[in-house]
Amino acid sequence: MFGQSVRLQPVPLQSLSELERAQLQSVACHRLQTKNLSWDIRIPKADGPKRRKSLRRKLDSFSKEKKECPPKAFGIPLSQVIANDRAHKQKQEAVKESRRDCLAVEATVTEFLEQKQKNRHSLLRSSLEIHDAPLSPKFIDNTSRAQRRGALSVDSITDLDDNNSRLLEALQLSHPNELESRRLMERNKKLSLNPIYRQVPRVLERCCQHMETYGLHTVGIFRVGSSRKRVRQLREDFDKGLDVYLDDSQSVHDVAALLKEFLRDMPDPLLPRELYSAFITAAALDAPEQLAVLQLLIYLLPPCNGDTLLRLLQFLNTVALHAQDSCTADGQEMPGNKMTAANLAMVFGPNLLQREKESSLYCTGMEDSGAIITVVQTLLENYQALFMVSADLQNEVLMSLMQTDPDIIDYLLRRKFPSPLGSDVSEEPGEQHNTSSDSSTLREVNLWYS
Repeated sequence: MFGQSVRLQPVPLQSLSELERAQLQSVACHRLQTKNLSWDIRIPKADGPKRRKSLRRKLDSFSKEKKECPPKAFGIPLSQVIANDRAHKQKQEAVKESRRDCLAVEATVTEFLEQKQKNRHSLLRSSLEIHDAPLSPKFIDNTSRAQRRGALSVDSITDLDDNNSRLLEALQLSHPNELESRRLMERNKKLSLNPIYRQVPRVLERCCQHMETYGLHTVGIFRVGSSRKRVRQLREDFDKGLDVYLDDSQSVHDVAALLKEFLRDMPDPLLPRELYSAFITAAALDAPEQLAVLQLLIYLLPPCNGDTLLRLLQFLNTVALHAQDSCTADGQEMPGNKMTAANLAMVFGPNLLQREKESSLYCTGMEDSGAIITVVQTLLENYQALFMVSADLQNEVLMSLMQTDPDIIDYLLRRKFPSPLGSDVSEEPGEQHNTSSDSSTLREVNLWYS
């Protein structure tokens, strides 16, 4: 930093800060536009495209607003599901915190009473005056609460300003006449400088965990029918915000049907409709170019879509690895689930990729079914590589940020390289420290600013 040579290495997409991921969307969108692949590309929004409501639907929504509560998990935008889950978790933590506070207060009062009783006995046994400091219960205050939770950490650019940092003073002086740069700076100030918390819906996470524990050797998982009554009950429990813990008492097929139902009922699919044409076109490309385009399209996804897609693909890949029969170490034969990557792509493809149509929002078109299966199968089989960010792209993201937020580059690099003189950062601009035997996967970044 500040004249030093920094070597970047490929990192997982989820390890980037919120600000870097937002800038990566812009960089990926620009690269896709330069490829001239005959389709219009734009960054999708987390809540999906806004659709006009008819007058009847508006009146119905107003009349039902006070009678019905919005669902907690099913049939609402993914970003709202994440927000509901986070609010539920915060409520649970607040209850636990309140209980801990009550127990702590009770303990201090008990200690105070015991000490007071002890002093009373001491007065009876001795005629000497006791000049002790007056006792009082030590109730929990804000200071002790802050110490228990730990010190505050820098999150966004605004936090750096609040901590009396002078690192960002140049933000208010740079490009005073350029409205676009000022708009970008104001937007970036609201974005976190740390990685975003993992945004995976509770219902999807628990369904995946259940099937990874109990269903990997279940033949015909996702194909065998389920109990509609039991699936409806599980859905209602999640919608009510209840803590639903799936164990061996639940049928694997019921949980599999619940997962498919969650993905199918999302107003906007996990792969946004704005990118439908782009994904379908990518299916016809040659293998190397296809992977490159799919990776850039993944970078365009909102963080909640990207994190949820990664968790789903991890699970489906695990299911595909157990498709064939196998033997344990002691020679016991284990049946395979018969769900190969192609079979899983056939089941989940229509739920992940959906074309916008006035007649039916969930109609994909028979002519695109083969392309949909190809795209989903490719994502499933190559998800580990697709969710990595190369050193070259990281370099382009950092250089782009230097145009709008030059003074936060130092903070971002210090988070990536905590040791100022570590193996990844050289003391002199000309020195290079290669931490990998394959130097082609590394990118040298020279940041010259003061």
